[in-house]
Amino acid sequence: MIARRPHLLWLLVPFVLYIGALPFVNRLRPVVFGLPFLFFWLLGATVLTPFSVWLARRGDRKQSMRKGHEEGAGGRA
Repeated sequence: MIARRPHLLWLLVPFVLYIGALPFVNRLRPVVFGLPFLFFWLLGATVLTPFSVWLARRGDRKQSMRKGHEEGAGGRA
C-alpha cells in the first residue's frame, strides 16, 4: 500500500512527534520562550500536525486526479 501511496507517510509525522520522540524531549530544561521544553515540543507538534495532514491530503488528491485522468483517457480510446 505504501508503494502506491507514499504521500501517506506524512501521517506518521504527528505520531513520531507526539509518541516516538516523547522519551527524548521529556525534560524541564532548557526553557524556550519561557516554556518548559516538553510543553514547547508539544505545542510545536500541534502546530505541525495540520500541515502534515494537508500534505497527505494533497498527495492523495493529486493521485486520485491522475488516476481519474488515466481512466478517462483509457475509456475514450
